[in-house]
Amino acid sequence: MTKFTSKNICETERIGEEIGKKLKGTEVIALYGGLGMGKTALTRGIAKGAGCGDCVSSPTFAIVNEYRGRFKIYHFDMYRIDGWDDLYSIGFFDYLENGVLIIEWSENIEAVLPEDCIRIKIQEGSTENSRIFTIEGEDFLESSCN
Repeated sequence: MTKFTSKNICETERIGEEIGKKLKGTEVIALYGGLGMGKTALTRGIAKGAGCGDCVSSPTFAIVNEYRGRFKIYHFDMYRIDGWDDLYSIGFFDYLENGVLIIEWSENIEAVLPEDCIRIKIQEGSTENSRIFTIEGEDFLESSCN
């Protein structure tokens, strides 16, 4: 487990970019944190590091957005997902092993997350725009963000 701090959205995106550069292409990244914590900003950086450019937007209404770079990235918003039926109806299980899954509001689907997923918890820092990130899983990522 590693903790690091971002002072602003640009640093959050840079941290994400470093993570994106290290991905192999089939990871599941579970993001935890409340509204406005920077989940989409971190995802934007991850996508940029994976060669997808700056095309990331929040999947709140679409449920899942797809980005293409060195591999496919599927960016999920699980805020309104409420159980197995919802997961099946959006085809969630078909995405596993077919690209990187980045899942916002992962706490809503904790029971179906793979044991080896990368968990990133985001909390407020000491100032309004600072964030504290805690990464668990995938050792090769943990040293790349400091």
